Amino acid sequence: MEVGLVGLLRAAWIAGTLPILIASLPSSRLSRFRDVLSDFAKRGKTMQYSSQRFTVPQRFFCHFYWVAVVWTTLLLVTTWMYAYTTAPMVSEPFLYSSIANHLTGGQVLRRLFETIYVFNYSPSARMHIFGYLTGLFFYVAAPLSLCCNCIPEVYEFAVNGVAEFIVRGKSQMPAIEFDWWEFVKPLVKLGWRQWVGAVIFFGGWVHQRRCHAILGSLRDHVEQVDEYVIPHGDWFEIVSSPHYLAEIVIYASLVVASGGADLTIWLLFAFVVANLVFAAAETHRWYLRKFDNYPSNRFVIIPFIY
Repeated sequence: MEVGLVGLLRAAWIAGTLPILIASLPSSRLSRFRDVLSDFAKRGKTMQYSSQRFTVPQRFFCHFYWVAVVWTTLLLVTTWMYAYTTAPMVSEPFLYSSIANHLTGGQVLRRLFETIYVFNYSPSARMHIFGYLTGLFFYVAAPLSLCCNCIPEVYEFAVNGVAEFIVRGKSQMPAIEFDWWEFVKPLVKLGWRQWVGAVIFFGGWVHQRRCHAILGSLRDHVEQVDEYVIPHGDWFEIVSSPHYLAEIVIYASLVVASGGADLTIWLLFAFVVANLVFAAAETHRWYLRKFDNYPSNRFVIIPFIY
């Protein structure tokens, strides 16, 4: 099961990253392929209103985070209970992966809140159905990738627990004495990489929250729901898509927190970078076409590089 799961996840991230890298090559022969991939990635302001086929409302973004919150919570509860009951035998890679998933849980919970209460999506804002399905897949596969190497043991633990509950019944189950110190004791085993990863994570987390608040507030300063203005403040002063930059920082922190030894997590990170850089380039081009007075000193997504 382990080889199959890890192999499938790695293949999925490679399959998702390669088309983006190919479309990013500066070749005129790839223009048609680049246009098709760009159409799949467009949403909101970058999507032409005349192209409404195979699209869904952009407010469906909340579906991603509902799925992510439920799925991540299930993984966290199951893996941490497994760690609690087998504390002396818990390996460091398992612990590091669990910490990365804890950070992800805080991220998707905040994104769900923002999608519901911060962003004021235009009723006409749409996104391609392909992008919608990709988002659903991502928020199932990403948390799984962070702990894929320990999933076989956790899966067996969960199945055995459910089977024992069914066979014995609730009244015949042995009482479990809960020790809070033993429950949080694995945190003592954290190394410097996990603490550095956590610091980087919260840095990206804070900046993304600020940038999303800026984007959400733009609707309060326009007269028409479909009108757009140039965002200012925080990282918007240096790049056009600072919320994407913050997302890259967040996933880089997960690589660090997980120990940096798992190829699956590196491939997940590569997909995130490729996808967001590609989307940020489209957003930057849209800003340049839309506003004659758009700040010329802003980079696309990577400060002073791109």
